Amino acid sequence: MKTPIPSGRIGLALVLVIAALALAFGLWAGSRWLADPPPPSLQTAVLYPDPRPVAEFSLQRTDGSALTEANLRGHWTIAFFGFTHCPDICPTTLATFRQVWTELARRGVTDRVRFLFISVDPERDTPEKLASYVQFFSKDFVAATGTDEQLTRLTRSLGLLYVRDPDPAGGYNVDHSASSIIIDPDGRRAGLFRPPFVAEQISSDILTLVESR
Repeated sequence: MKTPIPSGRIGLALVLVIAALALAFGLWAGSRWLADPPPPSLQTAVLYPDPRPVAEFSLQRTDGSALTEANLRGHWTIAFFGFTHCPDICPTTLATFRQVWTELARRGVTDRVRFLFISVDPERDTPEKLASYVQFFSKDFVAATGTDEQLTRLTRSLGLLYVRDPDPAGGYNVDHSASSIIIDPDGRRAGLFRPPFVAEQISSDILTLVESR
């Protein structure tokens, strides 16, 4: 004959099982609550899994004021590096960004986005020339440049490159990365847009990013 288990021991075992289940559920729920939200669904932008702050830098805007890493905070920034003598990539990219800017203005979010054009050809791109070049595409676009030391510090921080190639006529061309960097409102390198640039896709992705913060 089996010895019956005292009801008190059954009650204690039941309490322990319930407590274990409650603890397991609490840990599961806590991990779900603390976990980072899933990244937004984007059409063409590539987001980095671990955004990092942009290194300290100082460039000169076309109006003579300084552009530093502090100016990148508080809004989304789309930064593109090029030069005014660029025969194709730069004007084509800025023309696309003009279309994007028009769409963002229509949607009423231009106060939360900045487009930044940085010249990697400071010898030829004077403030006056750079201002005239960028304003042709949009008066709202910000333009800046600096010394090679300043530019190299920033491009390396963003994972970009540029190099000058002499030409047979005695001048030079500038080869540079064609991607545009996405900087989040915390001033971190958050991702990039790779060419070919399609205005509709970029507009959609920027709107998604704006709505995510």
